Amino acid sequence: MILQDTIVALATPSGAGAIAIIRLSGKDAITIASKVFRSVSGKDITKQKTHTIHLGHIADGDKIYDQVLLSLFKGPNSYTGENTIEISCHGSTFIQQQIIQLMLRSGCRMANAGEFTLRAFLNGKLDLSQAEAVADLIASDNEASHQIAMQQMRGGFSNEIAKLRDELLNFASLIELELDFSEEDVEFADRTQFHDLLNRIEFVLKRLIDSFAVGNVIKNGIPVAIVGEPNVGKSTLLNALLNEERAIVSDIAGTTRDTIEDELVINGIGFRFIDTAGIRETKDVVESIGIKKTFEKIEQAQVVIYLIDSSALANDKEYLNRLKIEIEKIKNQFPLKPLIVLGNKADKITDGQKTEITLAIEELMLISAKENTGVEELKDKLLSFVNTGALRNNETIVTNTRHYDSLLKALEEIQKVQFGLQSNLPADLMAIDIRQALYYFGEITGQVTNDELLGNIFANFCIGK
Repeated sequence: MILQDTIVALATPSGAGAIAIIRLSGKDAITIASKVFRSVSGKDITKQKTHTIHLGHIADGDKIYDQVLLSLFKGPNSYTGENTIEISCHGSTFIQQQIIQLMLRSGCRMANAGEFTLRAFLNGKLDLSQAEAVADLIASDNEASHQIAMQQMRGGFSNEIAKLRDELLNFASLIELELDFSEEDVEFADRTQFHDLLNRIEFVLKRLIDSFAVGNVIKNGIPVAIVGEPNVGKSTLLNALLNEERAIVSDIAGTTRDTIEDELVINGIGFRFIDTAGIRETKDVVESIGIKKTFEKIEQAQVVIYLIDSSALANDKEYLNRLKIEIEKIKNQFPLKPLIVLGNKADKITDGQKTEITLAIEELMLISAKENTGVEELKDKLLSFVNTGALRNNETIVTNTRHYDSLLKALEEIQKVQFGLQSNLPADLMAIDIRQALYYFGEITGQVTNDELLGNIFANFCIGK
């Protein structure tokens, strides 16, 4: 894939604003811009140095569209590796459209989604995993996802993969050399060193694969379902967590008929809280649909908060027994999901009653969503379910499903090579599995690619990036 034409796109969000940036990239970007840019000092931008900024006007003949700042970057010292122009104009949508249309008439083509970053990849400015991190960086909405994207964009992940691939490639070359001298029965590759290398590669691959569970929730947020019987304070708890009146609060049981979702960032980790309809037996058709959705949301959630009314619990043994059965049902139906049992309305019971019900229900946390007591302790409990140790230690964390899939396949091939080495299989059979492992390593960094793969990856980018 060789792209040689000049592309143009709006690099800032669409709509009116104070400033907008229009980006051009390609062999003729500077020449095209020079046709419509008039420097206030009379400079010819085709003769100016790279990485310079010039004040002037964008004009079509006698018609001036705007006074702008033009930033000039000459290839290969630019983001895309090509000649690049960035025009900072006033943020009127009319001005944006007029300048882009003028560039199109002057010889540019509208950029496709992610085409600037695609050109950066094709011109060797970024490898494929770094290019994908650009999209993750733009989409990051909390500190943790931002930190992971920055680490990957700086090459932390790709450097680790590239190092393993180079070491494996060296041994693969020696194995292939043995095949050329197969009739002489010689070994160029030290089998002990090869065994140690395979063990080290296996260890790193397993660590990266295991990190995906953490990386995925950090990138996409952790869904938390708030469930319980009607009128126990689920909506009040959601409002207390979000510190705003997001959900309708009423003394009437069954007020929440549908699920309500909102996100909260706690210590850099995104949590998506889902307030669900109360779970109870009902003949109300609409409420029944809401309760059915509640169980669907529990299925989708990674953490479940089961909320109970501690004031009712303290005075009703039948209620206590019923809750114990319901809690066991959720544990049995969703055994792998962390479950937090919260006793709400703790402000309405005595200290003696608090002691009694905490002894009756294992791991019960008491809070008062209305009085906002115990909410911070709940946030700490939620954070305890997220392994952020790798983040604090600045270890590589995998967040991309494509990378995860390639790592799994590479690990499978490495384990085949290990088995072949232990079984003294012929070098030609091991060489096949080594080549496959190298292929999957190359898929991650872009050393092995095709147009369809690139199309799928960059289709998810915004147009101006």
